[in-house]
Amino acid sequence: MFLAKRLIGGILDVVSNIDPGQFVPSDPPPPRRPLAYAEQNENDEERQFRKVFQQLAGDDMEVSPTELMNILNRIISKRSDLKTDGFSIESCRSMVAVMDGDCTGKLGFHEFKFLWNNIKKWQCIYISNDAERSGLISSKELPTTFKAAGFPLNDQLFQLMVRRYSDEQGNMDFDNFIGCLVRLDAMCRAFKTLDKDDDGIIKVDIQEWLQLTMYS
Repeated sequence: MFLAKRLIGGILDVVSNIDPGQFVPSDPPPPRRPLAYAEQNENDEERQFRKVFQQLAGDDMEVSPTELMNILNRIISKRSDLKTDGFSIESCRSMVAVMDGDCTGKLGFHEFKFLWNNIKKWQCIYISNDAERSGLISSKELPTTFKAAGFPLNDQLFQLMVRRYSDEQGNMDFDNFIGCLVRLDAMCRAFKTLDKDDDGIIKVDIQEWLQLTMYS
């Protein structure tokens, strides 16, 4: 119990030293709308993306964690400039959970499109900050990479991210980088949603805390 209190106290101390205003999470995905309305109001690019999504998602028009894993691994297997062991099912479950606005356990069209656009954006940041062209983001490259993605981490939180998502040398490969940013982005969006008066402080009860942290 003593160790648990020290651990939780240490994490809260790290978080309390952060200015949430410095973080720039993505805009939330648009609300789900009836298919007929969506199809009438989409531009050519969106209609093309919907056709691709239908092929990927199948008849239910939703992407499960297993389907997401297969899609991402099929794509990154063609990239020699991204070092990765591949996206694991656990990593994809986590990504689906933090993006799953309606709690279906799967990603609908808008949720998947939102995730897809973020992955493309973060992939460009990953490649442009890989100065050594190793396919990895080294420990010394990570701070500027996170900042470029909109998350200037203080040293304590940065060390937590390294311990959770990097290898023993402090290097982060592509799947861990994406998994880290998806979660970081989602938690920051959740915080800003709950911070009604924009003062950098939120109050949550035990049920809200568990919902926020356990299904993510």
